[in-house]
Parts: sequence; C-alpha cells; structure tokens
Amino acid sequence: MQPKKNIVHLPVYQPGKPIEEVKRELGLTEVIKLASNENPFGCSEKAKEAIASEIANTSLYPDGGAVELTAALAEHLGVEPNQIIFGAGSDEVILMISRAYFEAGDETVMASHTFPQYKHNAEIEGAVCIEVPLQDGTHDLEAMLEAITERTKVVWICNPNNPTGTMVTHEQIEAFMKKAPSNVLVVLDEAYAEYNTTSEYPDGFRLLKTYPNLILLRTFSKIYGLASLRIGYGVGHPDVIRSINQVREPFNTSRFGQAAALAAVKDQAFIDRCRKENAAGIRYLTGEFDRMGLSYYPAHGNFIMVDVKRSAADVFNGLLRQGFIVRGGHQLDFPTKIRVTVGSQEQNEKFIRALENVLAEIGVEA
Repeated sequence: MQPKKNIVHLPVYQPGKPIEEVKRELGLTEVIKLASNENPFGCSEKAKEAIASEIANTSLYPDGGAVELTAALAEHLGVEPNQIIFGAGSDEVILMISRAYFEAGDETVMASHTFPQYKHNAEIEGAVCIEVPLQDGTHDLEAMLEAITERTKVVWICNPNNPTGTMVTHEQIEAFMKKAPSNVLVVLDEAYAEYNTTSEYPDGFRLLKTYPNLILLRTFSKIYGLASLRIGYGVGHPDVIRSINQVREPFNTSRFGQAAALAAVKDQAFIDRCRKENAAGIRYLTGEFDRMGLSYYPAHGNFIMVDVKRSAADVFNGLLRQGFIVRGGHQLDFPTKIRVTVGSQEQNEKFIRALENVLAEIGVEA
C-alpha cells in the first residue's frame, strides 16, 4: 500500500535521547537530561495529588469537553470558556489548526528555524510552506508580512522561539497584527510564556480583544511540569475555536491530564517559584558562558542556545560521554551551537564543569 505522496519525504520527529538509553549505551550511572526543556522541579504537589485521586476512575472516559478545566482556565486567563480548546499537548492544537484550515495548495508562513511541527502538519495537509530566515535568531516580522500572499491561510510565530529562545515584543506583534490581512490566521505559540520576566513580552490576551484572526497556543508541558500527560490549549475568537473543534478527536485529553492541569492552575505559587528559579539559572549559565567567551542568543524561555565555536556534533557527543543530554545544533541547522535546558542550580553547575571538560578535550576553535 502506498501512503499519500506528499508525506513520503517528511522526517519522523526525533526526540532527545532517553536517559535510560544513554546509561545503557555508555555504562553511566548518572545522566542529566537537558535536551527537551522539561521542568527540573517537576510539577505541583497538588497536581500529583489530583493524579492519584483519578486512579479509581481509570476505566472511565474523560470529559470530552473538559468543562471543569475550561472554566477554571478561562477564569485564570480572563477569557470566556468558548475561547479555549484543549489538545494532547499544544502539538495537537497545531495539528487541528492545520486540519481545519489548509487545503492542498494553500500557503503558510513561518520562520526558517522554528518549531518543526508547524511545517510538518502543514505539509501533511498539502500546504506550501514559505520559510522566512531568522534575523539574529529572532523572527523577522517585516519580512514575514512581505511573504503573505492571497494564498496565505496561516502565519506561525513561536515566541519565545524554539530553538533559539529569542523573543519579539508586544509592540512588534501589535504592529504585525495591524498590517496582517484579517483573513489570515496568526498563530502565536507561547509554550514558554510563563517563564517571561520582562514587561515587553506580548499581552496576547489584550490583542485577542482587537484581532479575531489571532490564536494563542500554550501548554502544561513546560513550566507546569506535566509533559508526560500531554495537555495543551489554544485561546482565540469563539468562531476560530469552533472551527478547530470541528476536527478535534473525541476524548483527546485524558482524565489524568485534565485533573492535574486543573490542580496546577490553582497552584500559581509553584509557577512563581519555577519562574524565579529559571531566571536565576539563566543568569548563572549566561554568566558562565561570558566567562568562557561563548556567545549565546538572549534567552526568554527555559533554555539557551549557545555557540560553542566548535562542531556541535563533537560537543554533543562529548557531553553524552560526560552524562549530559543536550540538543546538538547539528540536528537543528546550527552547526556550532547547542541548545541546553536550564536545570536546577546543581545540574547547571555540573553541566558547566562537563562543558569545560569537553571543550578542553576538543581543543581550540575550528
């Protein structure tokens, strides 16, 4: 049997190497994974309690409409319940947007180096992807505006951008929305928004009140620490959410995910602590990179892309031998850069020692 012709060239998503696999391959007893931007502090204790309480209901289907969670999240965000849609991670919301809006031959605009699932899902639906080069690791919004044509259906903006960690400001996004055609859906992916510590970060919920062609994506996988439960969401105009809901699979989020997310939303003290710890980790790591003479992109999420001035593949493999899993830039089209998740202070200090050892082993700059 032959699959659809437009998917045969698509790469299969490659996640970071699992900890147990690295231990087994290299004979290590301790491995620290700083590759997938997971929360090193885990999740809220209240979320753990909620998960445990759901075990008795394992045989029951979840609430297909996630009504209780929707109501709590709407109140927390200051939006209406009919403005929210949930998915199995924000990845599934990306899939649903693509399924709902793209027909073969439609165009979609995105950055050249950004979250790969935008392109992946658009191409599955037969859309043509127009990729605009980043400018110093950041979305070039003016060039993205120029790339919009009468065939453009969706524009994707990842903010902070993955993998570079850079950010576009509220002023820049607002200027973009003023110029973007009202019949083009603009997806503002804010998976790392809760890590923000700057007043310049876009207030997407304020922009939603003016621009019905805007949708925000967020997730419980990052700062909330619920990555294994796969639950994320989109927030937009009720008409946009209704269209996306028409292609949503029934029961697409689990009872455990809904219960944990509901408890997590109500524990903002945990989120505040994680935000502060992450900011301290960024200050520590960038300070160490400065000391080592390594440049890096400004970090606005919970990860940093740093130029190690050597083969990213060599540094990646060297760090693996030291017991650290990072993202090698050779896998992301950044041949001398690596992306490292901000860990706990102990993990960060161990990582810096390992990185210094690896760079010394490899030698001088290429």
